[in-house]
Amino acid sequence: QVQLVESGGGLVQPGGSLTLSCVASGFAIRTNSITWYREAPGKEREPVAQINASGERREYKASVQGRFAISKDNAKNTVFLQMNSLKPEDTGAYYCYAVRYDCWGQGTQVTVSS
Repeated sequence: QVQLVESGGGLVQPGGSLTLSCVASGFAIRTNSITWYREAPGKEREPVAQINASGERREYKASVQGRFAISKDNAKNTVFLQMNSLKPEDTGAYYCYAVRYDCWGQGTQVTVSS
């Protein structure tokens, strides 16, 4: 069964950091690209970071470029999203997505607030 499970969300103050994890099962991330999406309150879900199968190409939404970093550990079948210098507008539910399987995780909530 193909599955993605996110974790690592929470409440953080502006300027703080969080690292999200996305553990895959039922398929290998080493042969698949993975995308992190964010769904802010009242807004549509949007991609924020993507890593290709080899890990050599990484793309970011302009507003998170330089603050977020996506990475992967093939041995752990896990994709990470390191988020630094967090802003209130980064608040939302974060989901990972495997396009080949049209598979979404259940999401993890990130709230940036003082």
